[in-house]
Amino acid sequence: MQVTTADTAAAIELSAACFERDFNESLVHQSVVAHLAGARAGTRAQKGRTQVSGGGIKPFRQKGTGRARAGTIRSPLWRGGGKVFAAQTRDFSQKLNRKMYRAAMASILSELLRQDRLKVVESFAVASGKTRDAVAALAGLGLERGLVVVSEIDDGTRLALRNIPHVEIVTAAELNPVVLVGAEAVVMTADAVKRVEEWLA
Repeated sequence: MQVTTADTAAAIELSAACFERDFNESLVHQSVVAHLAGARAGTRAQKGRTQVSGGGIKPFRQKGTGRARAGTIRSPLWRGGGKVFAAQTRDFSQKLNRKMYRAAMASILSELLRQDRLKVVESFAVASGKTRDAVAALAGLGLERGLVVVSEIDDGTRLALRNIPHVEIVTAAELNPVVLVGAEAVVMTADAVKRVEEWLA
């Protein structure tokens, strides 16, 4: 299918495999959940009674002290003892087949295009590095908040966009379901479109 670029009014051909897919809500949900789960660190850890140091000797005799019997000072009942059901490091990542992931990405991009939330431009760059120039460039595209997708990010564009609230810039290689689903609108350069099509083909 053909779309007109928002900045030069030139026609650009989009791949039907990437931008004309039916919206698969369950697959998109699965890909978003898998991506968020993979981002979890899972590095928390606590020590159980077998891992806490000390406690090799019975603290006092079994009978005659008037106290409750105890076999170790590292019991979870004691101050400084081990933790009951101690948390351990954990891998939260979920397996998602490559074909399913790519189908989910194509489904999201197709739905953005159908809802007129995806705009293709020939290029997007703010050479001056000034935020006001970036705001003016986005306003010319009718974008106040959303996502900008480019093939490569130059320093000037990164500096210009970093202080604008609710606007994020990523490369085509960094694109993922979470940033796409959370974007109110998406501006994608022609070079980024080509890279995405090569990736999802």
